[in-house]
Amino acid sequence: MSREKTRDRLPHAELGSPAPNDPPIALSRARVAKLLGNFDKCSILVVGDIMLDRYLWGTVSRISPEAPVPIVEISREEYLLGGAANVANNIAALHGKPILVGVVGSDNSGALVRRELQARRFLFDGVFTDRNRPTTVKTRILAHNQQLVRADREITGELSPRLTERMVGFVNKVISRVDGVIISDYGKGVISLKLLDRLIALCNKRGIFVAVDPKETHFFNYRRISAITPNHLEAGFVVGKKIKDETTLAEVGWRILEQLEARSVLITLGEKGMALFEDGQLRSGRRHITRIPTMARDVYDVTGAGDTVIATLTMAVAAGGSLKEAAFISNVAAGEVVAHVGTAQVAKDRLKQLLLGLSGRKSQTR
Repeated sequence: MSREKTRDRLPHAELGSPAPNDPPIALSRARVAKLLGNFDKCSILVVGDIMLDRYLWGTVSRISPEAPVPIVEISREEYLLGGAANVANNIAALHGKPILVGVVGSDNSGALVRRELQARRFLFDGVFTDRNRPTTVKTRILAHNQQLVRADREITGELSPRLTERMVGFVNKVISRVDGVIISDYGKGVISLKLLDRLIALCNKRGIFVAVDPKETHFFNYRRISAITPNHLEAGFVVGKKIKDETTLAEVGWRILEQLEARSVLITLGEKGMALFEDGQLRSGRRHITRIPTMARDVYDVTGAGDTVIATLTMAVAAGGSLKEAAFISNVAAGEVVAHVGTAQVAKDRLKQLLLGLSGRKSQTR
C-alpha cells in the first residue's frame, strides 16, 4: 500500500509472490492479544506536515457546454484531518496517545484543524501557527465514488528558523514520555535538514524507535533511523533503478538500508504487498528479504494508506513487537483502510478481529 504521493501500480510481469525460503511467521491468538493490549500504553510523537483534506461529493449527469468536462452537482462537503494529523488519527484509532507537532496557517482552515484536534482530545500544544503561509488544504471532488480532480492550496518553502526552534523546544519537553517517534514528511516545509538532524540524534540518544514516511528530496538525510517506509516508486527513484522484479527489489532495498545506516527499510509494493529489509540480515550476510503478501480484499481508495502503515508499524514496535510482526500487522491495517473511500483509519477492535481471523492460517509472512 502507498500513500497519496504516488499512486501508480507496479507494471505487469515483474514481482512474483513471496518465495518460500523460510518458515512463515504466524501471530498466535495469545500474541495478538498481548501486543494489541499494550497499544493503550503507547505514546507516539508525530512530527510533520499537517493538512486538511476537503471532500466534495456529488453526481454527474451532464457535460459542461463551456469545456469537455463533467459538471458535478455537489451534495455533500466533508473535512478530514490529513498528512501528519491523519497519522495521529490512526494512532488514536488504535488506542494510542498521539502527540502532534507541526504548523497550520492563521486562517479558517487552520482553525478547523485545531477544532478537529480538540474534539479528539489530542495533545496539540506542539501545533504552531505560521502567519506567512496558508494551512495546506487538499480539495478532492468525487462523483459516484470516483475522484475527478484534486486542487491543492499550499506553500512548500521551509519554515522560519524561529518556528523550527519552537518545534524543537517542544519536542525536547515531551520526548521523555514518548515510546516512538514518526516523521511524516509530505514536503510542505515542516521537515528541514536542521530539524531532522536534531530530532534523529535525540531519538538515538534515548533509544527511541523513529520511523520515517519519506519525501524523495530529503531521502538520504534520514540517516540512522529505525525504519523508513517508501513505496516502490520512491525507493526506485532515489536509487536510480526501477523495481521490476525480485533482483531489482533486492538491489534497491539493501542499497537504501546501507546508505541510510538504518535498522530497517519497509518497501510497500501495492498489490504485491510489502518487502522488509533488516540490518541484522545485512550484517549476517544472509540478506533474506521478508515478503508480506497484500491483505487488501477490495481497493477503492489508497489515500492515507501510508499513514496507516507507519502509524501501525510504530505502535506495534512500541507495544513490544518485532519488526516482522509490526510489518505484518501494519499490512493488515492498510488492507482494511483501502477498502474505504476517503482518508480512513482502522479501529483497534477491528484490527484485532482481522488478526485473530488470520491467526490460524499457515502462511502469513515469509
